[in-house]
Amino acid sequence: MVSRSSYEIEAGRDYPRDWAQFLEWFPDEDSCRRYLERLRWPDGFVCPGCGSMEAPFRASSDRLICRGCRHQSTVTAGTIFDKTRTPLKIWLAAVWYVTNQKSGVSALGLQRVLGFGSYETAWTLLHRLRRAMAWPSREQLAGVVEVDETFVAVPDPAKRLGKAKKSNNTIKALVAIAVEVPDQKGFGRVRLRQIPFPSEQYLLPFVLDAVKVGACVHTDGSAAYRSLEEHGYLRRRTVHDGSGQAPHETMPGVHRVASLLKRWLLGTHQGAVGFEQLDYYLGEFAFRFNRRKSRSRGLIFYRLLEQAIATPPMPYSTIVARPG
Repeated sequence: MVSRSSYEIEAGRDYPRDWAQFLEWFPDEDSCRRYLERLRWPDGFVCPGCGSMEAPFRASSDRLICRGCRHQSTVTAGTIFDKTRTPLKIWLAAVWYVTNQKSGVSALGLQRVLGFGSYETAWTLLHRLRRAMAWPSREQLAGVVEVDETFVAVPDPAKRLGKAKKSNNTIKALVAIAVEVPDQKGFGRVRLRQIPFPSEQYLLPFVLDAVKVGACVHTDGSAAYRSLEEHGYLRRRTVHDGSGQAPHETMPGVHRVASLLKRWLLGTHQGAVGFEQLDYYLGEFAFRFNRRKSRSRGLIFYRLLEQAIATPPMPYSTIVARPG
């Protein structure tokens, strides 16, 4: 799906301006379904079976039948909403609430606000939205990009992973961080990923995925980054050992992001982030950080729904599966 650029998207036309308009736009399931159809097929229906763009038959309010191949589909099929028993009206309200809380929400908080019958339902819904936040085709970082690693504390799982350091009832998971550092004051976008070891085997693929070739990558003296120039990057190398310079002064971007990440995990989520789920919390943190300057929470609502409708189904068994 190709999304429309932000300058073509207008509040009040493409997304609600506020909660009052949200309630006006989405009073029932049909209104929610029609809105999702606009997001999934902005240029008109496209049959998932044969690719026909001819207007389909409507066998019911939600079932569409292709006039060419007779393939039956729904707007939610093949998305994170696939086979959901939660009403779309509740889904959209959850997306609005999640995107309008700048620091994020916990499953318990979402359960209380929307009246879910169980904590598990709210928890699963949030994790499906986190999958949509970690959009795989995001634009890569560019310009000057700082890259480093940090440890974050998470509850100790039954199965340890890689070089995680154990302490009491928690372990410290290793997280790679990349952050744009523009010439002007402040920081740009970020990318984060959990890795087993601070080695070239894991850090190089992270940089290749997160950073555009040709960018200037600022790293410490680690040999894990030694082949960056061979892959088309410029490398700025700062060796901290014996230099008398504090790492947070020479590489302020990654250290600031690491500090905010740890504060967010402890504050919003009370440190109760499962080891096997950490990557998706990192995706949520990046999604929020990269939109921290947005003046329109409604536009963020639009963007998350746009990504959710293009995200494949995520069964509960997959969400709770342990890595490895």
